[in-house]
Amino acid sequence: MKFMKLGSKPDSFQTDGNEFRYAASELATDIVLIVGDVKFYLHKFPLLSKSARLQKLVTTTTEENTDEIHMSNIPGGPSAFEICAKFCYGMTVTLNAYNVVAARCAAEYLEMNETMERGNLIYKIDVFLSSSIFRSWKDSIIVLQTTKFLSPLSEELKVVSNCIESIATKACVDVSKVNWSYTYNRKKLPEENGNGSTWNGVRNRPVPKDWWVEDLCELEIDLYKRALMNIKTKGIVSNDVIGEALKAYAYRRLPGFSKGLIQSGDMVKYRSIVDTIVWLLPAEKGSVTCSFLLQLLKASIFVDSGEMAKVELVRRIGQQLEEASVNDLLIRASEEETTMFDVSSVQKIVQEFLMQDQNAEIESLEESNELHKTRRPGILSDASKLMVAKSIDGYLAEISKDPNLPLLMFVDLANMVSGICRPAHDGLYRAIDMYLKEHPGISKSERKRICKLMDCKKLSVDACMHAVQNERLPLRVVVQVLFFEQVRAAASSGSSTPDLLKGIKDLNSGSHGSSRSATTNTEEDWDAVATAEELKALKGELATLRLANGVGGSERNDDGKGNVDKAAIYKMKGLLKSKKIFAKLWSSKGGQGDNSGSDSSDSLGSANPEEVKSTPSRNRRHSVS
Repeated sequence: MKFMKLGSKPDSFQTDGNEFRYAASELATDIVLIVGDVKFYLHKFPLLSKSARLQKLVTTTTEENTDEIHMSNIPGGPSAFEICAKFCYGMTVTLNAYNVVAARCAAEYLEMNETMERGNLIYKIDVFLSSSIFRSWKDSIIVLQTTKFLSPLSEELKVVSNCIESIATKACVDVSKVNWSYTYNRKKLPEENGNGSTWNGVRNRPVPKDWWVEDLCELEIDLYKRALMNIKTKGIVSNDVIGEALKAYAYRRLPGFSKGLIQSGDMVKYRSIVDTIVWLLPAEKGSVTCSFLLQLLKASIFVDSGEMAKVELVRRIGQQLEEASVNDLLIRASEEETTMFDVSSVQKIVQEFLMQDQNAEIESLEESNELHKTRRPGILSDASKLMVAKSIDGYLAEISKDPNLPLLMFVDLANMVSGICRPAHDGLYRAIDMYLKEHPGISKSERKRICKLMDCKKLSVDACMHAVQNERLPLRVVVQVLFFEQVRAAASSGSSTPDLLKGIKDLNSGSHGSSRSATTNTEEDWDAVATAEELKALKGELATLRLANGVGGSERNDDGKGNVDKAAIYKMKGLLKSKKIFAKLWSSKGGQGDNSGSDSSDSLGSANPEEVKSTPSRNRRHSVS
């Protein structure tokens, strides 16, 4: 730290308690100056020779026949005045980064300028500031911190602006020219990992591009804003370093920020910090991470920031949503909300993400001025869309654990990404299964609505195995999964299944044959939840169909294969005639209620005993969630 000593005489100021100070001398004091709560018993001559204001005040007090002068509004208070008084006496005083601004403001108040005496205090302090303080990185920051207690005089004297300019200039210096000390604890340097470069056996310590970031965090938000704006205006520091600086400041100044919440405290101050950081964000996409933006959004909701800040964050997050993780998206709802998570904000973010393609198309049309021209593809890549869709699937699975989450909110968010082509719907199935598990009281129509979100053809083998044993799914969905499993098995064996595919389409459309007879399942039967017995029967029948189709594929001609497919469809439809499937199944096969006692080759027990036996019971149901 830089310092300057003034005067040569020994310090003879003495203190009598906390309220009285006097200059020890053979001469009696002839003036009393009251500064705040402290009384200074001093001599007129040394003071009046250097202070124009004191000359005026002494003249006034003489006319009033009193020797006391009140100076309650002097900048810096008693300590700053004492420095000025000692300078007048020629006593030794030491100026440094912590007291120089207060002394400078006090000297300005006392009018200790060159008109009173050559080389007066104002001149000496200005020389010290320009030749030492403003040339020192850390001293400039310390001095800038002290100016907040001395405003507006420190502003008028240009101490603040000079400090900010000094700081900004040094922050923009090429790292190869940084030869002063700075604070840097944010990450391990290469040499700490044994990877540092050496020259003639001496290890060189590389200077990181963001070397100045931590020291700047010492400033209060208003001064920090001005310093960072000055740095940005120079246009030398890259946007990613600016973003790193903002991130470091948020972590330093917002307690609990790294955990996605703000600890209780001065909410007005925290709101100002959040709003300012949002305002300072570089315009360039990717200058800050999506995770940091989402942390800012969580903080802005917690401290109740203005709508403008939230809208800006939502817009920026939407532009790089593919970077977000599921945990990043879990934004806690405000206390006024009934749900655990702020789903509406995520919906707005997804909308912003999808709007990028639409905006790109509109801009293309405006540039060409030809509405009939073929639209160019959007700016979003398929990989980005797929990453977002997977993240939303995972997000839906997490928010489904909230018992107060409305079905409409779940469905609306899922539909927003339904247009994104995904090779597998396992993540969506997991989210749906989790919702059904946590909301067992929803109606049949609601259960049907949520299950329509997924495409059974896009479930993996493991997901299909789970789905056909899932007692939370409607019967229609279980049958669709079974059919697609049959198609998959047939395709792998090389057999043709056109009639099976047509049957699947009939199931999807809700048609169960051309004749709507009394034996046709009602919509209520189809949308009801399958029982354990029904699931076991369906799995057994699937084994029969697979066996029959396999034989047909190897021993019959194409017409024979078609007959097998048709027979399979009719057999499955007959199996699903009512909610009493299990009982009707046995009555149609002549069974007596126990598949182990039937000798018929068409019974479930003889079709594929091992597969039926391996089917888990209701007590062994499990969830992928």
